[in-house]
Amino acid sequence: MNYYASRDICKMIDTPRHKGQRSKLVKELIAKGIRDERVLRAIELIPRHLFLDSSFEDFAYQDKAFPIAAGQTISQPFTVAAQSEMLKINKGDKVLEIGTGSGYQASVLHLMQAKVHSIERQKELFDITKPLMQKLGYNFLMKYGDGYQGLPTYAPFDKIIVTAGAPDIPIALLRQLKIGGTMVIPVGTGEQVMKLIYKRTASEIDIQDKGIYKFVPMLESKGN
Repeated sequence: MNYYASRDICKMIDTPRHKGQRSKLVKELIAKGIRDERVLRAIELIPRHLFLDSSFEDFAYQDKAFPIAAGQTISQPFTVAAQSEMLKINKGDKVLEIGTGSGYQASVLHLMQAKVHSIERQKELFDITKPLMQKLGYNFLMKYGDGYQGLPTYAPFDKIIVTAGAPDIPIALLRQLKIGGTMVIPVGTGEQVMKLIYKRTASEIDIQDKGIYKFVPMLESKGN
């Protein structure tokens, strides 16, 4: 069943009530330690309720994850904000996102003026999210494919963000990260440790641990 089968995206609206709920969410994120004003502004502007099934609309601005199509989730706003803040986005940065999902994380980066290249492994989800992003006017590059392989045709990237739990750091993604670039990736099974990776040289990286998170698992490579 199409995740948005009960909804006509042409009729979806953003009301003053929704905007007020987003303002409250931003205050909650500030209280939890988010400081990047561009991250906060993007979250204040993006109508998160339009990324969810209508049954979750009344809860869309709670700081919680919710199910979406294909057994996946939309990350809680704090997680989206934290990963975005870790990347230290500069205007015009070329960013690779592994796991488009609902498109919410990519939309935040897009509004932060990054050049987003996003890849989604689930065809069902890709077919839902791409037209939704077009309707909402968030025009970034979306590809259906294998996140473990990245997008070598478009490499190198200034920043890479992985939005699913990986058992380890994919070598292909490290190769596609520009020297001087940054990657954020949750690594582990069950709960993951968020890794902030800085590529110092072609063969040398610095890794910092940035806390415990919980993501859906990154699907195994099609080549495995």
